[in-house]
Order: sequence, then C-alpha cells, then structure tokens
Amino acid sequence: MLNNEQALKIFTDSGALMEGHFKLTSGRHSNRYMQCAKVLQYPQYTEQLAQHIAEKFSQDNVELVIGPAMGGIIVAYEVARQLGVPGVFTERQEGKMVLRRGFTIKPGQRVLVVEDVITTGGSVKEVIETVQELGGEVTGVGLLVDRSGGQVNFGVRHEAVLTMDITSWAPDECVLCQEGQAIIKPGSRN
Repeated sequence: MLNNEQALKIFTDSGALMEGHFKLTSGRHSNRYMQCAKVLQYPQYTEQLAQHIAEKFSQDNVELVIGPAMGGIIVAYEVARQLGVPGVFTERQEGKMVLRRGFTIKPGQRVLVVEDVITTGGSVKEVIETVQELGGEVTGVGLLVDRSGGQVNFGVRHEAVLTMDITSWAPDECVLCQEGQAIIKPGSRN
C-alpha cells in the first residue's frame, strides 16, 4: 500500500496537483486543485492508486464498484478490475444521479462507491442515495483524494489514498478574489 508521501509524489509527478486560484465543483474557491484526470492518464499510476483502494476493501465481499461520471469512471473500472467484479458509473440526468446504459444494481448487492477527489462529498453522497434507492448495500467509499482532511461523513467507512486538508473558501470569503486574482474552473461541471 502507498503511504501519504508516495501518493503525493505520484500526484505531483503527474501534474495532477496544481497551484493557483480555482473554482471547485462544489462552488467553493481554493488555492490548490487536484486534477485527477492528469494522474489517471498514466495506467501505471492508476493501477497503483486503485490497488490501494482495492486492498482496503478486499475483505468486504464487494460485488460491484460504482463511481460518478466523469471522475469516478476510470477509478471504478480499475478498482473493479482488481477486485474481480463489474464496474459501472452514474450520470447526471436532469440534475439527478442515475444509472443509464443498461447498468443495474440488484437488491442486496454489496456496492463499493469510488470517486477521484472530494471536497464536500456531494457527488459521492448522490451516488450512495442512488445505490440505496435501487436496493443496493453500500459497503464503503474509496477515494483517490480526500480534500476535506477526513471531515466528510458518508455514513459508511471511507478510505482515501491521499488525505489533504486543502484550504477552500466560500466565494464571498475568498482571499484570492479579494486580491483580484483571476479564477479558473478546471472541474468537469460547468
């Protein structure tokens, strides 16, 4: 398993950890941004990071891995591959996370929810609700990066490859905005 230092090196070497003024998917602002797509473009890094998650949940009898589109698709696929189970993803349709493309969850099926990076955990919570509405049992949450410093509660055990307490601000409290720094929105939702 990777320790925090090894994981941080992977994210830094791949260019995934960025510095600047960013608008996060949650709407909050931050001086650091984790663009996990940059690390996931490297199969060897993806395999190492997903292995960390798969090992954490290897004794939980996971039957399906699910992640939200976009960030969770590759993570779900690779964690599922390593656990030897199917991997699927949810998509936002009319503002709600849903299963499409013929994906299903069987009642009682043991499901691991995965995501690339969280700040507030909003998308993961939506995926958990979707799984539960369909009768699945959420066995846990696996994350590449937990930007909340471990503060988000999903109601189930969650494990992150890398836990960081990255400062973020509400837009009206952002010190970078107050300094007049230009902001960019690198996330998947516009």
